[in-house]
Amino acid sequence: MLARTASSLYWLGRYVERADFIARLVEATIRLDALSPRPAGRVAWESALAVTDTVAAFAKTGEEVGQDAVARFLTLDATHSGSLVRSLDMARNNARAVRTALTREAWTGINQAWLLFQNRAMPGGAAATLALTEAVKTATRGFEGAIHRMLRNQTTWFIRLGQAVERADNTARLLDVKYHILLPAGEPVGGVVDRDQWTTILQTVSAVTAYRWLYSEGLQPANVIDLLIARAELPRSLAASAEETVEILDLLARRTGLHGEADQMARDRHARMLKTHSKAVIAGGLHQYLERFLAENDELHFAIAGQFRFG
Repeated sequence: MLARTASSLYWLGRYVERADFIARLVEATIRLDALSPRPAGRVAWESALAVTDTVAAFAKTGEEVGQDAVARFLTLDATHSGSLVRSLDMARNNARAVRTALTREAWTGINQAWLLFQNRAMPGGAAATLALTEAVKTATRGFEGAIHRMLRNQTTWFIRLGQAVERADNTARLLDVKYHILLPAGEPVGGVVDRDQWTTILQTVSAVTAYRWLYSEGLQPANVIDLLIARAELPRSLAASAEETVEILDLLARRTGLHGEADQMARDRHARMLKTHSKAVIAGGLHQYLERFLAENDELHFAIAGQFRFG
């Protein structure tokens, strides 16, 4: 496989995963703001900007932080990499570059999601925005289902590799922002707003039911942290992403004969995560742990690019 083809497939996976995550984040923030007994308001939307690393980009718009402005910014503003429309546009560009390697169903999933944003100037109110994010989620699920029905070869493996790397980044950012800045000043830890926010975190990664299956007690922040970091049963956990990355790199190594720094980094990270306990992470500083994880995930990304000569 040509290096530029591998690169397009890998970035296709990353951008589709990013679009799905942003859709989930916008949806969860709207629900947190509107459905909570004490609406989260400005702080909820500030957290959404922080998760997507777009605080500075939004500030340049000069708009006040609020549902209408931030929802539009995260869905329809193509000037920054944290928006739905930009992610889907980049996903479609990469899909077009490898069109012959994709099935009709996979291409249709990408194209349908992209078409949702054509000639659309505003996302609409809360109901319309929720409908838009649900349509994006449906399209990305269709794409992912199509990928799992394709031949198990380099095409699907590079897409899945991109998804795994992106998923790890998204979950780590989401967990880090909640721990540090989402709870409004004066609100008690364990209070109504705090519980609503932890529930929103679980909703964003589709883990509400998983939490109930795995933990007998009620909602506890320590358990949410444990679920999102150390439980490989949850597909969007850091442990699951680390495990999947090792598996896919091993498949690619056997097929391509390319071994290198990325393989070793991924195996080392996975081995450490098998020994990771959430209590120790919390005791040692969750923020510091997640910062190290994000930095290592970036290093792994660049190692993958170098190993497969993405250029």
